[in-house]
Amino acid sequence: MEDGLRVMSARWRRLAVFLTVGVFLALAVGQTTEKKKPEDELAEWIKASYTKFEYRVPMRDGVKLFTSVYVPKDASEQKTYPILFDRTPYTVSPYGVDQYKTTLGPSELFARSKYIFVYQDVRGKFLSEGVFEDMRPYVEEKKSAKDVDEASDTYDSIDWLVKNIAHNNGRVGVWGISYPGFYSSMAAIDAHPALKAVSPQAPIADWFVGDDFHHNGALYLPHMFGFMYTFGQPRPEPTTQWAARFDHDTQDGYDFFLHNAEPLSQLDAKFYHNKVRWWDEVVKHPNYDAFWKARSTPQFLRNIKPAMLTVGGWFDAEDLYGALHTFEAADKQSPGGDVRLVMGPWSHGGWARNDGDHLGNVWFDGKQSLFYREKIEFPFFEHHLKGTADPGLPKAYAFETGTNQWRRYEQWPPKESKAAALYLGANGKLSFTPAAGGAEYDEYVSDPAKPVPYITGNEFGMTREHMTEDQRQAGRRTDVLVYETEALTEDVTLAGPLKPELWVSTSGTDGDWVVKLIDVYPDNYPEHEGNPKEVHLGGYEQLVRGELFRGRYRNGYERADAFEPGKATKIAYAMPDVNHTFRRGHRIMIQVQSTWFPLVDLNPQKFVPNIYEARPEDFQKATERVYHTAERASKVGVMVLSK
Repeated sequence: MEDGLRVMSARWRRLAVFLTVGVFLALAVGQTTEKKKPEDELAEWIKASYTKFEYRVPMRDGVKLFTSVYVPKDASEQKTYPILFDRTPYTVSPYGVDQYKTTLGPSELFARSKYIFVYQDVRGKFLSEGVFEDMRPYVEEKKSAKDVDEASDTYDSIDWLVKNIAHNNGRVGVWGISYPGFYSSMAAIDAHPALKAVSPQAPIADWFVGDDFHHNGALYLPHMFGFMYTFGQPRPEPTTQWAARFDHDTQDGYDFFLHNAEPLSQLDAKFYHNKVRWWDEVVKHPNYDAFWKARSTPQFLRNIKPAMLTVGGWFDAEDLYGALHTFEAADKQSPGGDVRLVMGPWSHGGWARNDGDHLGNVWFDGKQSLFYREKIEFPFFEHHLKGTADPGLPKAYAFETGTNQWRRYEQWPPKESKAAALYLGANGKLSFTPAAGGAEYDEYVSDPAKPVPYITGNEFGMTREHMTEDQRQAGRRTDVLVYETEALTEDVTLAGPLKPELWVSTSGTDGDWVVKLIDVYPDNYPEHEGNPKEVHLGGYEQLVRGELFRGRYRNGYERADAFEPGKATKIAYAMPDVNHTFRRGHRIMIQVQSTWFPLVDLNPQKFVPNIYEARPEDFQKATERVYHTAERASKVGVMVLSK
């Protein structure tokens, strides 16, 4: 009996071992045959195909900038490569010659095609020497080696690279998104002869008039608060680390900003504690003075020699102004230059970060980012840096939202666009002809204690999705005016800038006005399977363009002027361009309001010389009127495209 049990026990042990080994082998085979993720495969390929070097590149004043260089392993005297250069204040990490980036260049296409990729910490950031200065002003007359700017730092860097990096072909391209887009613009000024192509993408152009922190003089609050708390802290010595992020200690962004960031005069004492130098400059320069003007880049984009491809997104919440005005200035001020524009259906940097098939609840019928990368960006650099065939890009490649298709134009705005206007009328009417009859004005009460939210959620940052957000929640408020056309009987395409011209009055002595251009979908518009079930597109009021104007700057950004209570006054300003078709059966809507919170800081509605120094008692309700008579016709200038 015991012998039989021992035999059976041995058999079971052998079976258990066999099963264990089998399971182990099955798992091992499964692990080895499991398909790698594309991003992991690319990272491995980059490490196998490139050698990384790190240098401290000397500038003309002796400051050395930390620079990472990735060179194809097959580079030789017989096989040379162009340099593709990205200058950034956001770190060139990872640091260490054995630590590699997982992607190189604007897209995977560039890494596979092979370039010499160069990344540089700009002066005063991370491991580079020197002192950092936000949007460092361009020095037109350089009298000594101490007169440096981002243009000279780029020139000196390129000069060193082409002379010291082996097996380069003597051609350099510069590209960058957002702040690196600004550095790309500066690279084109007084460009090094080896710089053949430059692509400012979502470039900062003016931090008071239209980019990032200010729009028409008004502060974009969450972007300034969240981003600058980390980015704006000084770096006492070279480091590889970011400063700490801000902890809001709540889930309600709207409530947080309303009760903690307003009035702005308490911001430093409560949160910044003298750690954010940029905020000190903002407070000291509430108007468009020499400080801001020196940091406006379009004025310096003259006689550009490299080919320039400026890229932007129609729904860029941060630097839409920068893309349009960088192209406009370079094109006008560079006769005979090769200056081109690309505008797609993207949020900030979306062309490089996602497929570009949708933003929020709005869809664009295809992966538009892939089209851009494959058919525009890659051929542009390949042609100018490697000598491949000219891709024949138009002056402006612009995606037309609404119909969701790319358009080629030989100028921007298109020469076929004709000036027209959408007139605000009584009883909420909106028309391409002047209003007639009815009430003289519409009015609402603007209360800083209960501002209009810019989005339905409680986000702390400046969301990208708000650029296409449904505006029904705003239009149902009593402090938002709504003007709407009848259902369109044919398509209407707007291509170019929007120019609001409002006749307004206020019971206060200061005020803001927000104008929003909206595409109202038909009630029977079909749902999109990619949207959440609770999102219905029937009757959806899609924001096409929205912009606030701070009324105190109606006579120029250089000075602030109070309003005379009750006196009708004209305010006029320019909003960023659109390229949008309102389809047959849709309606065109204009909304007007005085707060857009917490996207934009609150105007006290009582005039104070410096809003950043306003006290709690300065904030007051005000009755706002918008007029629409023959003598005081409120309207939004548009450019209608004839097809």
